[in-house]
Amino acid sequence: NPAYVRTPLVEKQIADQARTHGIPESEVVERIMLGGVAVKRLIEPHEVGSLALWLASEDAGMVTGASYTMDGGWTAR
Repeated sequence: NPAYVRTPLVEKQIADQARTHGIPESEVVERIMLGGVAVKRLIEPHEVGSLALWLASEDAGMVTGASYTMDGGWTAR
């Protein structure tokens, strides 16, 4: 369950919200998207890919039915 991943769709969402609210894009990211997040940055696509690769590897052979949350600490607030 990744939260905000830096993708073209999220970049468009940032720009759209900045226009809608009349604020800089940096403020959209810092205040709206990451306001309650411990790790103050967007998730990078390679981080999601790394988890997917690990889950598909033999190292994760005993992992069954688990849910992994990648949200920079948002759910821990």
